[in-house]
Amino acid sequence: MGFFSKNNSVVSEAEVLDALRSVIDPDLHKDVVSLGMIKNLKIEGEKVSFTFELTTPSCPLKDKLELEARTAVEKIAGDGNVKVAMTASVAMQMGVNKPAALSGVRNTIAVASGKGGVGKSTVAANLAVALAKDGAKVGLLDADIYGPSIPLMLGLQNEKPEAQQVNGHAMMVPLEAHGVKVMSIGFLVDPNTAVVWRGPMASGALKQFMSDVLWGDLDYLIFDLPPGTGDIQLTLCQTIPLTGAVIVTTPQDVALADARKAVRMFEKVHVPVLGIVENMSYFICSACHHREEIFSHGGAVKAALEFNVPFLGELPIETAVRIGSDEGSPIVVSGPETEAAHSFRDIAQSMAQQVSIANLLPSQKPVEILLGTEG
Repeated sequence: MGFFSKNNSVVSEAEVLDALRSVIDPDLHKDVVSLGMIKNLKIEGEKVSFTFELTTPSCPLKDKLELEARTAVEKIAGDGNVKVAMTASVAMQMGVNKPAALSGVRNTIAVASGKGGVGKSTVAANLAVALAKDGAKVGLLDADIYGPSIPLMLGLQNEKPEAQQVNGHAMMVPLEAHGVKVMSIGFLVDPNTAVVWRGPMASGALKQFMSDVLWGDLDYLIFDLPPGTGDIQLTLCQTIPLTGAVIVTTPQDVALADARKAVRMFEKVHVPVLGIVENMSYFICSACHHREEIFSHGGAVKAALEFNVPFLGELPIETAVRIGSDEGSPIVVSGPETEAAHSFRDIAQSMAQQVSIANLLPSQKPVEILLGTEG
């Protein structure tokens, strides 16, 4: 324990910790000391330093919590005498049994949609890359066996995974792009050949991607599911206990009707719904900057309220998103300053936030997040 005198007062380690107990994590509703987020506290002369360990590097409240912690300690240590190092250790899904190949995976997240054509794979790819850019260890499993698009979207369509022997068993080494480990049936079949398989064969391929791939240590493994509520979805939910699911929809009624079915499916198999994303929410004309809500707007917010799940955010229609996907460079990489990239990053942070809540407060209902509801 360290001490120093300032204005005839004594500041100790205990007093610093007491000051930090005034900083409350707004999602977990506990002070950061009780949550074990304060590490490596040191007091040397007039200087106080400590590490603030978040539950995810994508925490949307990072700057706010750092400021509150610094301010709380400076009240007793003096302005300029406090050094805070912000780090993160991703909260892990506890009490679950997973295949050995997934033993190092802390969280598994399904990105799903009730119907095709809503941009689910685009969302999955950009969320994965956004998390990786924040410093998380991320994997992306393209579980859309019949229509794999992740190899194209990440610029890996001409690549093949290598095999590695592990304890006499051949394991596939995932490819990497933009800091994300990737596996897809698209790496193993001719891109011009249709995958004409019955449900059990497709389900078997998905199981192999979970058992025969060297995923290693990951904070998040994201599954890009095929549209609908069929064999692949059920196989995944029955093979591993998912941390949660993200539902992607567009605003119009026909898409929302199918999104509701997807939410109900995950409820039936006891998979928490981390939130709903509204894609193609609006279009901004590049010439006159007029906002046009081509497919209506706000339907996903209403669905989120209906099912009492978070609304993670809305995404605009931007030509650059399509171009980036076609060229193998997601918009969060190819156009980081675009409105779409900012939206993807915000949604990725909100999703990571919900993962932490699901792991650390499993009995608590999801925190309501309503973003972009104006207009």
